[in-house]
Amino acid sequence: MERGGKAADEDAGLFVDSEFPADDSALLSDCSTPIIKLKGKVTWMRPQEICQSPELFPQDISLGHAKQGLLGDCWLLCACTVLLQNKHLLNKVIPPDQPTWGDSGYKGFFHFCFWQYGHWKDVIIDDLLPCIDLKPCFSRCLSPTSFWVALLEKAYAKLYGSYERLWAGQVSEAWVDLTGGLAEHWSLGAIGTEEENDKQQDTDLVRRRPDLVKFGKDNCILSCSINSRTAVEEANELGQYHALIVLEWLEVSTVSGDKVHLLRIRNPWGRCSWTGSWGEGGHSWSSLDPLCAVDLQARISQGEFWLDEEEFVYMFDDVIAGYKVDENGHLISIYSGHILLHRHQLAGEWIKGCSAGGSRNSSSYSTNPKYWLKVRERGEVLVALLQHKENKRVDKSVHMLFEDLRMNKHQHYQAIALHIWKVEKRRFNLRRVLNTAPFASTHCHAYDREVVLHQELEPGYYLMIPSTYQPEAEARFLLRVFSSSSTSLSTLKSTALSLPLTLGGEWDNSYFQGAWVKGSTAGGSRNFHSHWCNPHFLFSVCNDTMQIPGVNIRITLHQKKPENSLHPIGFHVYKTQDGIPEAKSQKNNEPVASCIPHCYNQVVALPCSLTPGVYTIVPSTYEPDCPANFTICISRRVHRKVVRCQETLGKAIQEISCTSLMQN
Repeated sequence: MERGGKAADEDAGLFVDSEFPADDSALLSDCSTPIIKLKGKVTWMRPQEICQSPELFPQDISLGHAKQGLLGDCWLLCACTVLLQNKHLLNKVIPPDQPTWGDSGYKGFFHFCFWQYGHWKDVIIDDLLPCIDLKPCFSRCLSPTSFWVALLEKAYAKLYGSYERLWAGQVSEAWVDLTGGLAEHWSLGAIGTEEENDKQQDTDLVRRRPDLVKFGKDNCILSCSINSRTAVEEANELGQYHALIVLEWLEVSTVSGDKVHLLRIRNPWGRCSWTGSWGEGGHSWSSLDPLCAVDLQARISQGEFWLDEEEFVYMFDDVIAGYKVDENGHLISIYSGHILLHRHQLAGEWIKGCSAGGSRNSSSYSTNPKYWLKVRERGEVLVALLQHKENKRVDKSVHMLFEDLRMNKHQHYQAIALHIWKVEKRRFNLRRVLNTAPFASTHCHAYDREVVLHQELEPGYYLMIPSTYQPEAEARFLLRVFSSSSTSLSTLKSTALSLPLTLGGEWDNSYFQGAWVKGSTAGGSRNFHSHWCNPHFLFSVCNDTMQIPGVNIRITLHQKKPENSLHPIGFHVYKTQDGIPEAKSQKNNEPVASCIPHCYNQVVALPCSLTPGVYTIVPSTYEPDCPANFTICISRRVHRKVVRCQETLGKAIQEISCTSLMQN
């Protein structure tokens, strides 16, 4: 519903923002989230129409905390909570001394600043706020007369295009936008052994977390969330995918002399019914000195609660660790507490057919953009790869899926990663370097807006290559470097001239991880009706593989079990019909290739010659309900062109090399 008093506002000299009008166009972009129900029901009111004496901030700062409304933007509100605790950051986002209600200079607009892809961007809004029943319907302060949260939320919505665009997001994104800093994603879930982690291929996983007590207590800002429904049921009102913020982290002594780490958590909903051992009336309070217990309980404001580190790790699945930013705008390292005084940034782009080379599984990997990092003395270095968000239009029927944040990320982001090689000489062979293991990497390709690599680096030259997981995936990005010692960052210029095709060929490897789970995906062989419950994997065969007659595909299945407990394993390959990616759609068809009989081997393989098209692999054990993890490797025979590369490092150097398979 449009505001009827627009002409009156203009007559009174109050600003009306024509770029972000007070109507449904500011609320909705795709009509794909639950706020579609508000269409036509919202009125727009200025703060002086909502209450008698509006103010930006309350005198009692604890009442300035955000309370979430009907919009699913807890991720933004968590970052706002940290702003309230850091005045120098707050003043950057909301420049001080702006005229407000009652001031002679008040004109009905406010000025905000947000960090966007390397630069601070000014956003000016009018102060017309969406309301229902004469009250703001989205985020607001605990104090009903304070409006800094509601206005910041509106400015952020204008930055992104609508309020709806703020539905579902990552605290890390808001933290970077509000501070220009960095944030990392840590998993608190079950993590395998070091050997298992070393063998991980590129997947949508998060990094192994550092020790929470060592790094989290003093050196970073922590936000946490729950992903599993079971944990949500145990946590009452905390909510699946709902983000909360850690306000305080203390070490206290019990009456018996033991040390306990306690965390004070704030729920942006402004309420909680936490029933853990440190909740209201919880039994753990009796383990503390009564005066200490009273003092800690007195710190609790609306929507806050205490829990200990053991409860924290058990209850929450993911943590966003935000880097602190000092008053000079320098990052403070999470890992060491050192100030990272040196910083550089360069913009880049993955362009289809030119510089979108894909992951190291692809033969085109070397076409990705390349950068030189020169380290002049040993120091701590952070390298961050930030991709631009692409706001794609989604089907209106998708709104039920927005609770799945990972799907939401996949809609807007590519899976990205960063690899670094140390180059000992100023003249080097690019092919040989890329065929060696990277000196450091971000561990995996992830569907995040930004991935961060932390490393202690010795003096020297380092080759850095950012990549998407899929070849030909286009996106713009920003590469940022923060360091404790002097560094320099530059683009490595390269040109490639096509030469005639050479005879022979090479092989590209793609890897898939899977598992046969008892009662679920361990369907057994084709002798059993449950065979179609087995995992299935799509792959394609292109015309390029037919350049050389004969075998063009080799499939390898590796079960991850000890030699003394192997299952008999095998697989079938089906050609898909009409591009349907379901193995069960091939139920009435015969496989085009099979690796049978099932063998008690750790590895089974099948070379075959397949015509161009899309295929499905169905790996299985011989009998159902035989659990095991496995890896499938699909090797495609490919033709490669010999390319002439010209690399620049200080001065031009030339080399002739043949790009080849990049081995992990």
